[in-house]
Amino acid sequence: MTRSAAREPRPPAEVVSLTTDYGLADGFVAACHGVIARLAPALRVIDVTHLVPPGDVRRGAAVLAQTVPHLPPGVHMAVVDPGVGTSRRGVALGTPEGLLVGPDNGLLLDAAAALGGVTGAVELTNPRWLAPRVSATFHGRDVFAPVAARLALGAPLTDAGPAVDPATLVRLPEPLVRRVPDGFVAEVLTVDHFGNVQLAAPAELLDPLPAQVRVRPVTGDPATDDDPTAVDGWEREAVHGRTFGDAPVGALVAHVDSTGRVALSVNGGHAAELLAVDPGTLLRVRGLGVVGDASGQHG
Repeated sequence: MTRSAAREPRPPAEVVSLTTDYGLADGFVAACHGVIARLAPALRVIDVTHLVPPGDVRRGAAVLAQTVPHLPPGVHMAVVDPGVGTSRRGVALGTPEGLLVGPDNGLLLDAAAALGGVTGAVELTNPRWLAPRVSATFHGRDVFAPVAARLALGAPLTDAGPAVDPATLVRLPEPLVRRVPDGFVAEVLTVDHFGNVQLAAPAELLDPLPAQVRVRPVTGDPATDDDPTAVDGWEREAVHGRTFGDAPVGALVAHVDSTGRVALSVNGGHAAELLAVDPGTLLRVRGLGVVGDASGQHG
Protein backbone atom coordinates (compact mmCIF):
# COMPACT_ATOMS: atom_id res chain seq x y z
CA MET A 1 0.00 0.00 0.00
CA THR A 2 1.59 3.25 -1.12
CA ARG A 3 1.24 6.42 0.94
CA SER A 4 -1.12 7.90 -1.66
CA ALA A 5 -3.16 4.69 -1.80
CA ALA A 6 -3.47 4.69 1.99
CA ARG A 7 -5.03 8.16 1.79
CA GLU A 8 -7.69 7.08 -0.68
CA PRO A 9 -11.17 6.23 0.67
CA ARG A 10 -11.92 2.52 0.47
CA PRO A 11 -15.17 0.67 -0.10
CA PRO A 12 -17.01 0.05 3.19
CA ALA A 13 -16.02 -3.18 4.93
CA GLU A 14 -18.40 -6.12 5.20
CA VAL A 15 -17.71 -6.75 8.89
CA VAL A 16 -15.87 -5.73 12.00
CA SER A 17 -14.60 -8.65 14.08
CA LEU A 18 -13.83 -8.42 17.79
CA THR A 19 -11.27 -10.53 19.68
CA THR A 20 -10.60 -9.65 23.33
CA ASP A 21 -9.85 -10.92 26.82
CA TYR A 22 -12.77 -8.93 28.27
CA GLY A 23 -14.82 -11.94 29.32
CA LEU A 24 -18.62 -12.04 29.38
CA ALA A 25 -19.42 -11.11 32.97
CA ASP A 26 -19.06 -7.34 32.56
CA GLY A 27 -20.24 -4.67 30.13
CA PHE A 28 -16.92 -4.20 28.31
CA VAL A 29 -17.90 -6.08 25.15
CA ALA A 30 -21.32 -4.39 24.99
CA ALA A 31 -19.68 -0.97 25.31
CA CYS A 32 -17.47 -1.70 22.29
CA HIS A 33 -20.47 -2.94 20.33
CA GLY A 34 -22.33 0.22 21.30
CA VAL A 35 -19.59 2.56 20.11
CA ILE A 36 -19.44 0.76 16.76
CA ALA A 37 -23.24 0.78 16.43
CA ARG A 38 -23.47 4.52 17.11
CA LEU A 39 -20.99 5.27 14.32
CA ALA A 40 -21.97 2.53 11.86
CA PRO A 41 -25.40 1.14 12.78
CA ALA A 42 -25.70 -1.06 9.69
CA LEU A 43 -22.30 -2.70 10.16
CA ARG A 44 -22.17 -6.42 10.92
CA VAL A 45 -20.06 -7.32 13.96
CA ILE A 46 -18.62 -10.82 14.46
CA ASP A 47 -17.43 -11.77 17.94
CA VAL A 48 -14.46 -14.10 17.52
CA THR A 49 -13.98 -14.60 21.26
CA HIS A 50 -13.87 -12.57 24.44
CA LEU A 51 -12.47 -15.45 26.50
CA VAL A 52 -8.78 -15.11 25.75
CA PRO A 53 -7.07 -15.64 29.14
CA PRO A 54 -6.57 -12.19 30.70
CA GLY A 55 -3.41 -10.56 29.40
CA ASP A 56 -2.36 -13.60 27.33
CA VAL A 57 -1.15 -11.78 24.23
CA ARG A 58 0.31 -14.90 22.62
CA ARG A 59 -2.97 -16.81 22.94
CA GLY A 60 -4.89 -13.85 21.55
CA ALA A 61 -2.45 -13.56 18.65
CA ALA A 62 -2.83 -17.25 17.84
CA VAL A 63 -6.64 -17.20 17.95
CA LEU A 64 -6.75 -14.08 15.80
CA ALA A 65 -4.30 -15.38 13.20
CA GLN A 66 -6.07 -18.73 12.93
CA THR A 67 -9.50 -17.11 12.50
CA VAL A 68 -9.20 -14.02 10.30
CA PRO A 69 -8.45 -15.87 7.03
CA HIS A 70 -11.91 -17.46 7.31
CA LEU A 71 -13.83 -14.22 7.93
CA PRO A 72 -15.21 -11.89 5.27
CA PRO A 73 -12.90 -9.03 4.31
CA GLY A 74 -13.20 -6.33 6.92
CA VAL A 75 -11.70 -4.64 9.95
CA HIS A 76 -10.45 -6.89 12.73
CA MET A 77 -10.24 -5.26 16.15
CA ALA A 78 -8.30 -7.14 18.82
CA VAL A 79 -7.68 -6.10 22.42
CA VAL A 80 -5.48 -8.13 24.75
CA ASP A 81 -3.70 -5.22 26.27
CA PRO A 82 -1.92 -5.50 29.63
CA GLY A 83 -0.01 -2.31 28.71
CA VAL A 84 -3.12 -0.15 28.25
CA GLY A 85 -2.50 3.45 29.26
CA THR A 86 1.29 3.17 29.04
CA SER A 87 3.55 4.38 26.24
CA ARG A 88 2.63 1.42 24.03
CA ARG A 89 1.10 2.60 20.76
CA GLY A 90 -2.37 1.97 19.41
CA VAL A 91 -2.08 1.04 15.73
CA ALA A 92 -4.03 0.15 12.62
CA LEU A 93 -2.43 -2.11 10.03
CA GLY A 94 -3.28 -2.46 6.36
CA THR A 95 -3.00 -5.83 4.62
CA PRO A 96 -4.12 -7.11 1.21
CA GLU A 97 -7.12 -8.84 2.83
CA GLY A 98 -8.30 -6.41 5.48
CA LEU A 99 -7.36 -4.07 8.30
CA LEU A 100 -6.31 -4.78 11.88
CA VAL A 101 -6.78 -2.43 14.84
CA GLY A 102 -5.35 -2.85 18.33
CA PRO A 103 -2.38 -2.34 20.62
CA ASP A 104 1.17 -2.47 19.31
CA ASN A 105 2.23 -5.35 21.55
CA GLY A 106 2.62 -8.22 19.08
CA LEU A 107 -1.07 -9.15 19.08
CA LEU A 108 -1.76 -8.23 15.46
CA LEU A 109 1.25 -9.31 13.44
CA ASP A 110 0.57 -13.03 13.00
CA ALA A 111 -2.91 -12.14 11.79
CA ALA A 112 -1.43 -9.56 9.42
CA ALA A 113 0.85 -12.26 8.00
CA ALA A 114 -2.15 -14.56 7.55
CA LEU A 115 -3.87 -11.78 5.57
CA GLY A 116 -0.91 -11.26 3.23
CA GLY A 117 1.46 -9.12 5.28
CA VAL A 118 1.55 -5.53 6.49
CA THR A 119 1.20 -3.04 3.64
CA GLY A 120 0.83 0.05 5.81
CA ALA A 121 0.65 1.04 9.46
CA VAL A 122 -0.46 4.12 11.37
CA GLU A 123 -0.49 5.21 15.00
CA LEU A 124 -3.95 6.06 16.33
CA THR A 125 -3.51 9.68 17.39
CA ASN A 126 -6.21 11.63 15.51
CA PRO A 127 -8.33 13.07 18.36
CA ARG A 128 -11.36 13.48 16.06
CA TRP A 129 -11.46 9.70 15.67
CA LEU A 130 -11.34 8.93 19.40
CA ALA A 131 -13.74 9.35 22.30
CA PRO A 132 -13.92 12.93 23.64
CA ARG A 133 -12.34 11.67 26.84
CA VAL A 134 -10.08 8.63 26.52
CA SER A 135 -9.92 6.45 29.62
CA ALA A 136 -6.44 5.32 30.62
CA THR A 137 -7.76 1.79 31.15
CA PHE A 138 -10.37 1.20 28.41
CA HIS A 139 -8.86 1.86 25.00
CA GLY A 140 -11.07 -0.84 23.50
CA ARG A 141 -14.09 1.42 23.94
CA ASP A 142 -12.44 4.83 23.53
CA VAL A 143 -9.75 4.24 20.88
CA PHE A 144 -9.98 0.95 19.03
CA ALA A 145 -13.77 0.66 18.59
CA PRO A 146 -14.29 4.15 17.10
CA VAL A 147 -11.28 3.73 14.83
CA ALA A 148 -12.49 0.30 13.67
CA ALA A 149 -15.95 1.72 12.89
CA ARG A 150 -14.59 4.65 10.88
CA LEU A 151 -12.24 2.43 8.92
CA ALA A 152 -15.09 0.01 8.24
CA LEU A 153 -17.10 2.89 6.78
CA GLY A 154 -14.31 3.42 4.24
CA ALA A 155 -12.22 6.23 5.72
CA PRO A 156 -8.57 6.28 4.61
CA LEU A 157 -6.14 4.51 6.90
CA THR A 158 -3.88 7.54 7.17
CA ASP A 159 -6.71 9.68 8.55
CA ALA A 160 -6.35 7.72 11.79
CA GLY A 161 -2.86 9.09 12.47
CA PRO A 162 0.71 9.28 11.26
CA ALA A 163 2.43 6.50 9.38
CA VAL A 164 4.48 3.96 11.33
CA ASP A 165 7.44 2.05 9.92
CA PRO A 166 6.27 -1.59 9.99
CA ALA A 167 9.78 -2.62 11.03
CA THR A 168 9.24 -0.85 14.37
CA LEU A 169 6.07 -2.78 15.27
CA VAL A 170 6.44 -4.89 18.41
CA ARG A 171 6.83 -8.60 17.72
CA LEU A 172 6.33 -11.53 20.04
CA PRO A 173 9.34 -13.80 20.59
CA GLU A 174 9.43 -16.66 18.10
CA PRO A 175 8.31 -19.92 19.76
CA LEU A 176 11.03 -22.55 19.96
CA VAL A 177 10.90 -25.39 17.46
CA ARG A 178 13.93 -27.60 16.90
CA ARG A 179 14.50 -30.82 15.03
CA VAL A 180 16.44 -33.45 17.01
CA PRO A 181 17.80 -36.81 15.78
CA ASP A 182 14.72 -38.90 16.63
CA GLY A 183 11.99 -36.28 16.43
CA PHE A 184 11.58 -32.67 17.52
CA VAL A 185 11.24 -30.30 20.46
CA ALA A 186 8.54 -27.64 20.32
CA GLU A 187 6.98 -25.06 22.58
CA VAL A 188 3.33 -25.40 23.57
CA LEU A 189 1.70 -22.56 21.65
CA THR A 190 -1.90 -22.74 22.87
CA VAL A 191 -4.32 -24.93 24.81
CA ASP A 192 -7.89 -24.80 23.55
CA HIS A 193 -11.27 -25.23 25.25
CA PHE A 194 -11.12 -29.01 24.78
CA GLY A 195 -7.63 -29.33 26.28
CA ASN A 196 -5.95 -29.95 22.95
CA VAL A 197 -2.29 -28.93 23.14
CA GLN A 198 -1.13 -27.10 20.04
CA LEU A 199 2.61 -27.10 19.47
CA ALA A 200 4.55 -24.55 17.46
CA ALA A 201 5.83 -27.37 15.23
CA PRO A 202 4.73 -27.59 11.58
CA ALA A 203 3.24 -30.77 10.18
CA GLU A 204 6.41 -31.79 8.37
CA LEU A 205 8.16 -32.50 11.67
CA LEU A 206 5.55 -35.07 12.69
CA ASP A 207 5.00 -36.65 9.28
CA PRO A 208 8.18 -38.83 9.22
CA LEU A 209 7.69 -40.26 12.70
CA PRO A 210 6.40 -43.82 13.16
CA ALA A 211 2.94 -44.96 14.22
CA GLN A 212 3.88 -44.74 17.91
CA VAL A 213 5.66 -41.74 19.39
CA ARG A 214 6.69 -40.67 22.89
CA VAL A 215 6.14 -37.31 24.51
CA ARG A 216 7.87 -35.72 27.49
CA PRO A 217 8.75 -32.25 28.84
CA VAL A 218 12.17 -30.72 28.34
CA THR A 219 13.97 -28.28 30.62
CA GLY A 220 17.55 -28.35 29.34
CA ASP A 221 19.11 -27.66 25.96
CA PRO A 222 16.79 -29.47 23.49
CA ALA A 223 19.74 -30.16 21.19
CA THR A 224 21.55 -32.23 23.84
CA ASP A 225 18.75 -33.48 26.11
CA ASP A 226 18.69 -37.18 25.22
CA ASP A 227 17.56 -38.76 28.51
CA PRO A 228 13.89 -39.78 28.18
CA THR A 229 13.43 -39.82 31.97
CA ALA A 230 15.27 -36.58 32.76
CA VAL A 231 12.18 -34.59 33.78
CA ASP A 232 9.93 -35.89 36.58
CA GLY A 233 10.65 -39.45 35.49
CA TRP A 234 7.84 -39.69 32.94
CA GLU A 235 7.39 -40.15 29.25
CA ARG A 236 4.03 -40.87 27.63
CA GLU A 237 3.27 -42.89 24.55
CA ALA A 238 0.99 -41.49 21.87
CA VAL A 239 -0.53 -42.76 18.66
CA HIS A 240 0.68 -40.88 15.58
CA GLY A 241 -2.72 -40.46 14.01
CA ARG A 242 -4.84 -38.31 11.75
CA THR A 243 -7.69 -37.57 14.15
CA PHE A 244 -8.82 -38.12 17.75
CA GLY A 245 -10.49 -41.47 17.07
CA ASP A 246 -7.25 -43.01 15.84
CA ALA A 247 -6.33 -43.53 19.50
CA PRO A 248 -8.31 -45.62 22.01
CA VAL A 249 -10.64 -43.71 24.32
CA GLY A 250 -8.53 -42.02 26.98
CA ALA A 251 -5.31 -42.39 25.00
CA LEU A 252 -3.01 -39.69 23.68
CA VAL A 253 -2.78 -38.96 19.95
CA ALA A 254 -0.25 -36.78 18.11
CA HIS A 255 -1.78 -35.32 14.96
CA VAL A 256 -1.86 -32.26 12.70
CA ASP A 257 -4.61 -29.84 13.67
CA SER A 258 -6.83 -27.68 11.48
CA THR A 259 -4.18 -24.94 11.30
CA GLY A 260 -1.42 -27.24 10.07
CA ARG A 261 0.43 -27.44 13.38
CA VAL A 262 1.25 -30.51 15.45
CA ALA A 263 -1.19 -31.05 18.32
CA LEU A 264 -1.53 -33.51 21.18
CA SER A 265 -5.03 -34.62 22.12
CA VAL A 266 -6.73 -37.24 24.25
CA ASN A 267 -9.60 -39.16 22.68
CA GLY A 268 -12.47 -38.18 24.96
CA GLY A 269 -10.20 -36.40 27.43
CA HIS A 270 -8.07 -33.34 28.21
CA ALA A 271 -4.50 -33.53 26.94
CA ALA A 272 -3.25 -30.45 28.80
CA GLU A 273 -4.33 -31.96 32.13
CA LEU A 274 -2.89 -35.36 31.26
CA LEU A 275 0.47 -33.86 30.31
CA ALA A 276 0.35 -31.11 33.00
CA VAL A 277 1.48 -28.47 30.49
CA ASP A 278 0.74 -24.82 29.83
CA PRO A 279 1.57 -22.48 26.94
CA GLY A 280 5.34 -22.03 26.89
CA THR A 281 6.15 -25.55 28.08
CA LEU A 282 8.73 -27.34 25.92
CA LEU A 283 7.79 -30.85 24.83
CA ARG A 284 9.89 -33.42 23.07
CA VAL A 285 8.14 -35.73 20.61
CA ARG A 286 10.22 -38.67 19.45
CA GLY A 287 9.85 -41.85 17.46
CA LEU A 288 11.71 -45.11 17.87
CA GLY A 289 14.12 -44.49 14.96
CA VAL A 290 16.40 -41.68 13.96
CA VAL A 291 14.88 -39.16 11.57
CA GLY A 292 16.76 -36.16 10.24
CA ASP A 293 19.33 -34.46 12.44
CA ALA A 294 19.62 -31.68 14.98
CA SER A 295 20.78 -29.03 12.54
CA GLY A 296 17.40 -27.65 11.51
CA GLN A 297 15.62 -24.99 13.50
CA HIS A 298 12.25 -23.55 12.65
CA GLY A 299 10.58 -20.43 13.95
